[in-house]
Amino acid sequence: MEKIRCRKISKGLAEGIALVTNEPISLYGGVDPETGNVIDRRHQLFNKCIADRILIFPTGKGSTVGSYVLYRLARNGRAPKGVICKEAEPIVAVGAIIANIPMVDQPEKFDFKDGQKIKLNGSTGQIVIE
Repeated sequence: MEKIRCRKISKGLAEGIALVTNEPISLYGGVDPETGNVIDRRHQLFNKCIADRILIFPTGKGSTVGSYVLYRLARNGRAPKGVICKEAEPIVAVGAIIANIPMVDQPEKFDFKDGQKIKLNGSTGQIVIE
């Protein structure tokens, strides 16, 4: 078990399996808010579903509508359980906050792997890899 400290963005607890990309994500136009599938054909996660995963990516990009997309994903039951970014930007941070999705950024180390079991505490700023 490994513990990693990070900065708190959106409060709450999340536990799940990591879905990792080294590419920034644009939620608006890049993720289908009805299904949770990545629909950007150029993205590394194309055709993968972010629902019920701990979504790990370097940073967000794109339109401010992305905040609302994250909120719609949560309303549709297709949101990630938690979000970890190397460096959060306002679009994803606001989306996580309004959607009540635990989120952190600036982890002491950013070396995550797909399939890892992650416990995320957005209230204390701690990630546990089991």
